Amino acid sequence: MVENQNSNNKKKKNNIFIKTAIIGVVAGLIGGGVSYAAIDQINNANVNSGNAQTSISSNSAKTSKKSAKNSGAMTPAYNDVKGAVVSVINMKRQSSNDGDPLAGLFGFGGDDNNNAKKGKLQTYSEGSGVIYMKSNNKGYIVTNNHVVSGSDKIQVMLSNGKTVNAKTVGTDSTTDLAVLAIDSKYVTQTAQFGDSKSLQAGQTVIAVGSPLGSEYASTVTQGIVSAPSRNITTSSANQQTVIQTDAAINPGNSGGALVNSAGQVIGINSMKLAQSGDGTSVEGMGFAIPSNEVVTIVNQLVKKGKITRPQLGVKVIALQGIPQSYRKHLNIKSTSKDGIYIASVTKNGSASQAGLKSGDVITKVDNKKVSDVASLHSILYNHKVGDTVTITVNRSGKTENMKVKLQSD
Repeated sequence: MVENQNSNNKKKKNNIFIKTAIIGVVAGLIGGGVSYAAIDQINNANVNSGNAQTSISSNSAKTSKKSAKNSGAMTPAYNDVKGAVVSVINMKRQSSNDGDPLAGLFGFGGDDNNNAKKGKLQTYSEGSGVIYMKSNNKGYIVTNNHVVSGSDKIQVMLSNGKTVNAKTVGTDSTTDLAVLAIDSKYVTQTAQFGDSKSLQAGQTVIAVGSPLGSEYASTVTQGIVSAPSRNITTSSANQQTVIQTDAAINPGNSGGALVNSAGQVIGINSMKLAQSGDGTSVEGMGFAIPSNEVVTIVNQLVKKGKITRPQLGVKVIALQGIPQSYRKHLNIKSTSKDGIYIASVTKNGSASQAGLKSGDVITKVDNKKVSDVASLHSILYNHKVGDTVTITVNRSGKTENMKVKLQSD
């Protein structure tokens, strides 16, 4: 199960649980303290009864005068982005009949759509976003599409606590990305994107966002890159190449920043794996959209407001990282370690018309190496529908070049 949106109702329940848990921990510590104090009294009584003398050492504990503010290795990285990470508030209009279950029953509730339009705006869900650019008197914010989906109004809470209105520039459900705009006068800091292709497993990263909503805005968690390029199938059945991290990512972190030690955004946090297919509880498996793909998508959204994708007309899977046993399960006969395996070809699609077949392994597009789905998308999305690209494939151990005219999605 993938968690990727923090509904208002869930937020309230989660807040109650967390506050209860905190009270429980504090109460436990107090109880333990009392118990230790009682033991100390007993011990002291035993010592005094034996006429033993106690004394305090002249070498008493002291507070260090040295500041520890720079002891956190990732603190400078956090400072580079903290002012650019915001909370994104999805607001929806509630029907005027809400709270009156008998209104519709007796027919005086009126039209539901009209009531919804007249209804009061309320917070439906909250997520995170990153201010990445200041241009044309606007501050541009990247977030997840699912954070703003279905909204009647969007607000952004800045790092200083001020809440301002935001407008949707463009959205893309396929990559789960969206761009918002606010007045540039509110922008005090913008984040810089890093090169996600340079990531390595084990590299330290931090996740910055608003887990469980704006109440916990500017929360930072630390972890490592568990896998720089992981292929997953999303709930909408799209295959996506993502960064896997064990930095804590929770509902509300969606749309926030995954940051490297240089203070660069190398991913937009999108989802976490809460449990496996058999219901086993999972911890420490969060996923972020690689920054290189983010840059490609947001630039198109700002320019056109939407993504019109050129398509090859194939279903693919990256060979990188797939163990041999699983290759047999997928009936992958290629022995290549890198490349994009074509699992199926759409009838009458671009690839089919060019002669590509199921079982082919795409190794290059326009003479540029492709090792994962994100890199394939990056190259294709720099083309327009109708463009012709050269696809290099490995077929039964032989290399072949094919000209493919790109169709629309």
